[in-house]
Amino acid sequence: MEQDNTNKENALFNVPLDTLKPGEPTESYLKQYKLYLDYLDRLSDRRQTANTFFLTLNTGLCAALAFLSSKDAAEEIRRLYFVIPLAGIVLSVFWQRLVSSYRQLSTAKFEVVHQMEQFLPMSPYKSEWSILGGGKDRSKYIPLTHVEVWVPRLFIAMYVLLIVAMIPWGKIMEFMKC
Repeated sequence: MEQDNTNKENALFNVPLDTLKPGEPTESYLKQYKLYLDYLDRLSDRRQTANTFFLTLNTGLCAALAFLSSKDAAEEIRRLYFVIPLAGIVLSVFWQRLVSSYRQLSTAKFEVVHQMEQFLPMSPYKSEWSILGGGKDRSKYIPLTHVEVWVPRLFIAMYVLLIVAMIPWGKIMEFMKC
């Protein structure tokens, strides 16, 4: 594992590590650190925007399903009632993959931040992560993605249940008796 960390640090730095003085970062190093933290913040904003987008689409699909099951819906468009849950499942699978991708990206970015902090006088992100038990102690912290990934899964479950409910079980049972 130690060799693995050394290789990661070597990939991070373009100068020999022995030329860096821990606790005495250069001005350019501080600028890069700040820039990287800004990018990390923008990544979080993009993640939230993506979640809002998918939640809005799924809410729209639920509204469409509600309309199609009402008496006001024309018979011709009621046929979409089966297509919408399928579209919702596909959409939610993509959403779940995106959440997982953002999780992987965020994990990697925070690992880089921790590596960068080795050469700063303080390491607030590493300290915070340590205080939170490294995300392993649920009494201290439950990582957002562990909760976030359940939203698309719940939509998938709802859509699957709708499809199962739409199956004409009576006709199938009648057919099987013949």
